[in-house]
Amino acid sequence: MTTGLRHTYLQLGWLNAMLYWIAQVLDAASAGSWALYRYHFVAQYVGDTPLCGTRGQDIDIRSHAAADLTPADYPRPEYVVRQRHAQGAHSLTAWRKGRLAGFLWLISDAYLEDEVRVRYRLASTRASWDFDIWIRPEERLGWVFPRLWEAARRHLRQHGVRWTCSRISAFNPASLRAHARIGVVPMGSAIFLRCGRWQWMWSSQAPFVHLSRDVGNCPQLLFDTSALPEEPPCR
Repeated sequence: MTTGLRHTYLQLGWLNAMLYWIAQVLDAASAGSWALYRYHFVAQYVGDTPLCGTRGQDIDIRSHAAADLTPADYPRPEYVVRQRHAQGAHSLTAWRKGRLAGFLWLISDAYLEDEVRVRYRLASTRASWDFDIWIRPEERLGWVFPRLWEAARRHLRQHGVRWTCSRISAFNPASLRAHARIGVVPMGSAIFLRCGRWQWMWSSQAPFVHLSRDVGNCPQLLFDTSALPEEPPCR
């Protein structure tokens, strides 16, 4: 147990490690009816430099439309996929040897979070959201992610988007490290505590604190992406 606590602390830092262990205790003690989440929000510049060159040519990138059938082994519920398309989200999927190897989702302006009750909104058309990037575990050291992200980069540039914003779980060390390496602009953070139907939110963005008890009472976080620079940050 001590080794596990130390490992979590080294990966996440003391605050995120403490919240992570509180989340684990709440989940176990409540049989899943209580949950704690912490998110970081970051913006990444959408460059014009190709990422892959000629590598990963056996990976087929496709656009997944609302009318397309969802693959049988798709790791998200069908109702979640429908809700995302209904919001106007666009999905890109990666296929290798006829098998789904990964996907990501893109959406402009605003979207409703899947895990908690909150709506994220951007203040500039120069920015967009990317979310729920998934790569099949056995493909994570290969070219699936670079090929998928290259397709997303081209799509965003064609639509005039220069910054893509992400919501990252503070409890996901791999994602935190990946975003730190590529160079991002921090945009804030938020903590959500869900207790049955009740939900508390504490955020660095207005309205800062919010309490709700049903889906009809959903906070909105507005991110001032109009202040993002024209050029990427120095790494």
